[in-house]
Amino acid sequence: METSSPARPAPASPASVPGTLPGFAPHVAGTAAPPARRRRSSEQRAADRADLARRGENTARVLLPLAIVAALLGLWELVVQLNDVPHYILPAPSLVLQTLVKNWGNLAPALWFTVKLTAMALAAAVVGGVLLAMAFAMSKWVEIALFPIAVVLQVTPIVAIAPLILIYVDSTMAALLICAWIVAFFPILSNTVIGLKSADANLRDLYTMYGATRWQRFRLLLVPSALPYFLGGLKIAGGLALIGAVVAEFTAGSAGRNTGLASRILESMFRTEIPMMFAALLLVSLLGVVIFVAFAALAKLLLGHWHESEMQRER
Repeated sequence: METSSPARPAPASPASVPGTLPGFAPHVAGTAAPPARRRRSSEQRAADRADLARRGENTARVLLPLAIVAALLGLWELVVQLNDVPHYILPAPSLVLQTLVKNWGNLAPALWFTVKLTAMALAAAVVGGVLLAMAFAMSKWVEIALFPIAVVLQVTPIVAIAPLILIYVDSTMAALLICAWIVAFFPILSNTVIGLKSADANLRDLYTMYGATRWQRFRLLLVPSALPYFLGGLKIAGGLALIGAVVAEFTAGSAGRNTGLASRILESMFRTEIPMMFAALLLVSLLGVVIFVAFAALAKLLLGHWHESEMQRER
């Protein structure tokens, strides 16, 4: 007797499955994910890889220079120790560090004096440079009249004019401030003028067509255009202000407790205390690095979300 196999139930249509809408297939285990979901998943994986690569690059930017500096210091220490180089000729890095810790009470006030002098000179350069750059951008006659004078101040070596400033200015602190200001002033002025003049001509015409006021044009168009140039000049001027402060103090030859790191270097040179000289020089170098890193971080904070110079791009 022939037996018939039980009939298999027909697959339910999408409309017959509870909880589904007509025209939409339910997600069944084992079936392939929809193309949109697969695309989102691949995009997420690509974003994760890009984020990981960005973090690795940021870590390498910090670790690689530190590793190179550590290797150079280790080589320096090794050469001095193996060749028994006298400390009055070339002190080892370990001796420089010991001298820095031992004489911190003498070096700390000098460091603070140099920081104050550099900050005051840089602040004066920023205020004067930005105000004069605004005057140059608004009036070509002001630029024609005053810009050559600014160039003359920039190209004249500060070592040549510092003795004159020290003769004509009674206060030594004021003379040092003027010398440092002269060195730091021109990068702020030059970069800000270029930035104010770099606003897109079509945007200028658009602001004119819509009847924007001079303040609106300055605040919404000229300032964003000049900001990247100004920050670039600020990074340059920060280091130059420190250089100007140190060179001016070298020229003044001032001594005593109320002086900066340059005076400590001079005193150490006259007394042939070479480790002390290296310790003061180390503080000057570290101060310059801190100034540059601080302004680089400021530029990243202000420009990182919209300007090409600071936005991270995949290479």
